[in-house]
Amino acid sequence: MNERNLHVVLGTGPLGLAVARHLAARGDRVRAANRAGRADLPEGVEVVGADVALAVDAKRACAGAAVVYHCANPPYSMWSELHPPLMDAVIEGSAAAGSRLVFGDNLYAYGPVDGPLTEDLPYLATGPNGRIRARIAETLMRAHESGRVRATIGRGSDFFGPHAHLSTVGDRVFTRALEGKPAQVLGNPEVPHTATYIEDFARALVTLAEQDEALGEVWHVPNAETVTMRRFVQMVFEAAGHPARLRPAPRWGIAMAALFNPTLRAVKEQLYQSEGPWVVDSSKFERAFGWRATPLPEAIRATVAWFRDHARE
Repeated sequence: MNERNLHVVLGTGPLGLAVARHLAARGDRVRAANRAGRADLPEGVEVVGADVALAVDAKRACAGAAVVYHCANPPYSMWSELHPPLMDAVIEGSAAAGSRLVFGDNLYAYGPVDGPLTEDLPYLATGPNGRIRARIAETLMRAHESGRVRATIGRGSDFFGPHAHLSTVGDRVFTRALEGKPAQVLGNPEVPHTATYIEDFARALVTLAEQDEALGEVWHVPNAETVTMRRFVQMVFEAAGHPARLRPAPRWGIAMAALFNPTLRAVKEQLYQSEGPWVVDSSKFERAFGWRATPLPEAIRATVAWFRDHARE
């Protein structure tokens, strides 16, 4: 792929920002699209205002693209309503441009699992958000199979890194560690839980865009070694220079708050991910493309440094 081909990133949440930064650092032409028409991105990245859930805006945002990265994500409590038309519009935009389409996805479609998560697991989600993630992934793969678009899916776990304030391993762990306050974690901190470094997630999506063999497939992006959430928190506090402190959020507390908070109702649906082992197997990607995730201590130190430099006032 010619390095001056246009790469279009839809959505400027943590993942979209990371993809755009990665591409810009390589010297690629990058356009990012969001509703606001502005974003914290390096000089030279074109930022356009567009509601890419509307086909007309998606086509305008994607015009001229060699690759489109679908990283747009509606509010958590509105996934069932907004994700299907968003995926439909993004497919239309990519098809009109004749681009490759790379979807940055999560793991919700699988539902509760017994054992490591691999790409060949069936979609057995038990709640509405998991079922909607399965639905839009299937929509995209059908569009690929029909020849409308050339698409691939990269899936990551709960992510941490720059701008990931709202992640389950965002402010509630990193900011609180820097403040010397107890980290707030969901579920059982003694079970292994894979976390994805956002910079590795972004690099993986770009890798998928460049490889013909990635098309028509689902890939779990590379992750560092899986540790318990207690150990993850300890590593964060060590990097922050404070003694580790941890406060698990009890299920009953989340259930009570969910009665009044639609976002927490969506969080409650996914508690199975943090109450038992949640170990993601990314060996398929590593074998195919030959690189591994950033070592966990290094990724945590870099994230602590970013949160320290971007402390919220």
